[in-house]
Amino acid sequence: MPAQPSAVELLAALAKALGKRRWYLFGAQAVNVHGRPRMTADVDVTVDVRRRGAPRLVADLVRAGFDLRVDNPAEFVRATSVLPFVHRATGMPLDLVLAESGLEAMFLERARLLDVGGLLVPVIAAADLIVTKILAGRPKDLEDAASVLRESGDDIALGPLRRLIRELERALDQSDLTPALERIVASSGGASGLPKPKRIAKKQQTKK
Repeated sequence: MPAQPSAVELLAALAKALGKRRWYLFGAQAVNVHGRPRMTADVDVTVDVRRRGAPRLVADLVRAGFDLRVDNPAEFVRATSVLPFVHRATGMPLDLVLAESGLEAMFLERARLLDVGGLLVPVIAAADLIVTKILAGRPKDLEDAASVLRESGDDIALGPLRRLIRELERALDQSDLTPALERIVASSGGASGLPKPKRIAKKQQTKK
């Protein structure tokens, strides 16, 4: 399934609004890039902006054709680190996550520009997408993680992925992340040998 035209239109408007800010696509739209495509009604993006930069970010997106879906964005950001928008032209929801953790900073560094419906978009790395899906933990998220591993397995080093999952277990005082990963590995059957996403061999430019 090709990229949804509405998602590509939204991402084009978003990229223009974000300018030189670093960001990456994750969530179901990233699964469409790295895994087995499926229909999804929204777009999830993480942007390298702290809470103090949220008002300017909101103003830039409103000018670019996005409307907030909450009445008190400052309070919502304090509680969730998320700015929920809707794209006026397509009616498609956008959840904009403000990068505030070390994990998100690492994901920003490892994101790569990929072809999404003819548009070059910074997309979370396949292994990092699996991590986000395991952390989310819902059955659909775990299915997505297995899909990503099956379709992008040749690009994923399991050793570093397992180490990161173990580190997160220690940091979060959880013991269920490694078993979830191993179930995904077992169900994926290893590398699929299927075509990989079209890649552009460059990182995002780091802000000066």
